[in-house]
Amino acid sequence: MSLTHPSPNFGERRGGQRPGLIVLHYTAMESCAAALERLCDPAAEVSAHYLIDRDGGLLHLVPEEARAWHAGEGEWAGRGDVNSRSIGIELVNGGREPFPEPQMARLERLLPGIMARWSISAKDVIAHADLAPARKADPGPRFDWRRLAMQGLSVWPEDRHPAQPCDFSANAARFGYPRAPEDAVLAAFRLRFRPWARGPLDAVDAGLAADLAQRFPVDGTAMGA
Repeated sequence: MSLTHPSPNFGERRGGQRPGLIVLHYTAMESCAAALERLCDPAAEVSAHYLIDRDGGLLHLVPEEARAWHAGEGEWAGRGDVNSRSIGIELVNGGREPFPEPQMARLERLLPGIMARWSISAKDVIAHADLAPARKADPGPRFDWRRLAMQGLSVWPEDRHPAQPCDFSANAARFGYPRAPEDAVLAAFRLRFRPWARGPLDAVDAGLAADLAQRFPVDGTAMGA
């Protein structure tokens, strides 16, 4: 896709890496214009490959082949420098509001092409909070991850109610989450899969993490059912 509003904030992907992840963000800004100004400001040193407005308007800021500056410090599946191995998509949203239908529909049209061009699987479409659970919360509790999963554009866990206790932290890491404090990982996990949940870690959290680890492990070797 051709650039519609080029940002100067990009570089080469380090070590010849190719995109293998798609990271979804919210802008946490009031308008698309404000977000665009920041993402194209050299002094801000932030950018993303794409920006989607509430009305579904799409802006392409950085070539997919290039390294945009959207993920910051963090890791996924045991690897850092997420910027060098990801495509970043910013959604205009303040963080607590619903994502409008035109915006979601545009995202759903955008994702399949990126995934096909770079052979990115549904399990590798992740949240910014997933890779940086101690410092980020986007795209936040109102983003509809299950809707994406139903179209094969992300993944969703099944609550299998395992008979034996499950190690939440170990299973979250096997799915891809960083080795971070358990409360931070739990918060990020719930933002994506149980945004209504409150209180300490429970059996439902552990069961969902175990299902994800079983079906979508980092090493690609799924455990038997």
